[in-house]
Amino acid sequence: MHKRNRWFVTISLIYGLLGGLVALTQLIAPGLIPGYVARMHGHIMLLGFILMMIYGVALHVLPRFSGNALYSERMANWQLYLANAGLPLMIVGWLCMLNWLVLVGGAIAYSAIVLFSVNMLLTVKPNGPWR
Repeated sequence: MHKRNRWFVTISLIYGLLGGLVALTQLIAPGLIPGYVARMHGHIMLLGFILMMIYGVALHVLPRFSGNALYSERMANWQLYLANAGLPLMIVGWLCMLNWLVLVGGAIAYSAIVLFSVNMLLTVKPNGPWR
């Protein structure tokens, strides 16, 4: 497995632990975490835990299933950087209730989704006609 894909899986598990901790903290002491806790928790779990795991597994498996090499290693590396820059900015934005920071972080995280989509579409496209 490529080192980058291991990073995606490892970071996914860290986000899963963080998201669970946020949820438990909110249940035990509801006012302890400032800001938009429900939005923060949801995005930590969905973008952090679920999507990072999908990134790591898909970047490893889909090229093998398609019989093609990954279209762009560089694009996948940038995806890692952007995904892990965007989500923390969103988290800080929700903690501080700064919507502009959430917007910037969301745009950066979304650019990682776009890179992943393009990279996967170009990786799994058939060499001949669609069947």
